Amino acid sequence: MARVRYGARTEAEIQAARTASAKLPDIWSTGVMAVWESDPDAVAAVLPPPLKPAERPLVRANISKVDLPGYPLGAGSVAVAAVHDGQEGWYPLVMPMTHERALIGGREVFGEPKKLGEVDVERDGLVVRASLARHGIAFVEVRGAVDGPLPLPEPTRKTDFYFKFLPAVDGEGFDADPVLVHCVRNEKVRKLEKITGDVVLRESMYDPVADLPVRRVVEITIGEKTTDQKGTVAERVSAQALLPYIHQRYDDPQQILDGPPEGSV
Repeated sequence: MARVRYGARTEAEIQAARTASAKLPDIWSTGVMAVWESDPDAVAAVLPPPLKPAERPLVRANISKVDLPGYPLGAGSVAVAAVHDGQEGWYPLVMPMTHERALIGGREVFGEPKKLGEVDVERDGLVVRASLARHGIAFVEVRGAVDGPLPLPEPTRKTDFYFKFLPAVDGEGFDADPVLVHCVRNEKVRKLEKITGDVVLRESMYDPVADLPVRRVVEITIGEKTTDQKGTVAERVSAQALLPYIHQRYDDPQQILDGPPEGSV
């Protein structure tokens, strides 16, 4: 009988996939990063407990292109500075990706708030424009001109915070207690330049980052970097405390209760 492709994989095949994944080479991306000071109350309002606001009400937008052979990828995020149990990091609110494969692992394994979207990074000489868009709206746009090279930073470790959960089958809460994930990234930079410019936030009912206004631009850079990542469960969190925030993950929170039309399965 021919191989049934939906059938079980062998242990050897599973192990081979794990080994191949562990041996991936460094993948370098070209990206724009903008950091700005926002309204402290607005930043505090988007943080589910037990996350707490950092000392400064910072918001960070990362907008990157990765030239994978035959598989160019756009990846972005908008995150706010946060603290958990003394650990400083960032809490991403939305992470647009241009391909489904980049969504799946991040959402299902780490709990990342990834969604399909449009990611653009354009450079014409010294002029740079980068944007994140969904539903036809470029809800974040960074524009400016390159102002010269910056010293390369030493390899650094950065932490992002995610909440991993599964909405309950019966529509009431979650199937199990949600977990707070610490995702640690080791980052290396091989090129970095300063940009003088501005950050434009546009109104979007699906990605309302305009609620985190730009009070003062802290820095805008363009560079080439590579990262790896490893996640750990920091703690199980209160389902009741997280429920008021799960709409952050969806364009329409009602969609988690949508079932197939009657008679379609």
